[in-house]
Amino acid sequence: MCLRAMDKNGQSMTSEEMERAILQPYYYIVKIPGKQIRTKLAQAFNYWLQISPEKCQAVTEIVQMLHNSSLLIDDIEDNSLLRRGVPVAHHIFGVASTINSANYVYFLSLEKCLQLGDPRATTVFTEQCLELHRGQGMEIYWRDNYICPSEDDYITMVKRKTGGLFGLAVRLMQLFSENKSDFSELIGTLGLYFQIRDDYANLVLKEYTDNKSFAEDLTEGKFSFPIIHAIQKHPEDPRMMSILAPPEEMLGHCSWASWPIATQVGAASKKHIPRRAGSDDIVKKRTKDLEIKKYAVDVLEKLGSFAYTREILQKLDAEARREAEKLGGNPYIVQVLDELKNW
Repeated sequence: MCLRAMDKNGQSMTSEEMERAILQPYYYIVKIPGKQIRTKLAQAFNYWLQISPEKCQAVTEIVQMLHNSSLLIDDIEDNSLLRRGVPVAHHIFGVASTINSANYVYFLSLEKCLQLGDPRATTVFTEQCLELHRGQGMEIYWRDNYICPSEDDYITMVKRKTGGLFGLAVRLMQLFSENKSDFSELIGTLGLYFQIRDDYANLVLKEYTDNKSFAEDLTEGKFSFPIIHAIQKHPEDPRMMSILAPPEEMLGHCSWASWPIATQVGAASKKHIPRRAGSDDIVKKRTKDLEIKKYAVDVLEKLGSFAYTREILQKLDAEARREAEKLGGNPYIVQVLDELKNW
């Protein structure tokens, strides 16, 4: 007996209709384009690499597919409310369908990688996706176990997470280019610059308030760059750790939940924060309260964390420009950097 899929009206579905149904969450996010920084960077690197427009377009599509599908998963992992100014996909289509759609696109992008015509492409794809997930995994681990990382550990995480897709584009393009220059330093710098700028913008810039909820990283409990600075440089001030503390109902899921003392481990030291019933370390939760979030932003300003972040962004911007010059100069890289310098 042959079974055929039926739609909600009892009509048989074609394979194309099934495909569209599976991809609904993915199409939803694709229809609302972001800043397209990864696409612009791929095209900028092609100034040096000089591969065919067809190959460049194929690589760009692979990277964009991975990026957009990873955002679907990120929004679930982060309990986000908005993405690019609209409700997150899993609030529209459900968590299960969104996860399946994102995973399906991962494999569609791998299929496109196979079609590039170089067997090394799948190795590059696998290596960079592993790096991306290692970085994402560490960020989630710190958040869910209430651990403030050191700045050095944060940098390592970002170079894996954000640099993963940047590196994928360039490494795939180099398979078809005669230019075998080492771009790893520039890729790492660009990835770090982009992520720290993103962390800063989430807490400060209006563009993020419009596209996401205000200071969403605070609600998520994320240890972003300005927050890490505040905690590590001012260990005597408990306010940021208090505001980031997970809700009481989550404590049983934390690996340290049964400890009499919660331990936050940085690179050079351990911070012991007593977990007393009713103390500020517990009750602040991962707040959605607008006034508490405004207060947290004010604390970060007064502790000098935003000034420090701007200083680092300035250094990374200058470093990226110097590295581009060392590689022969690239007006398109400069154009991307100019576009990002609105902080």
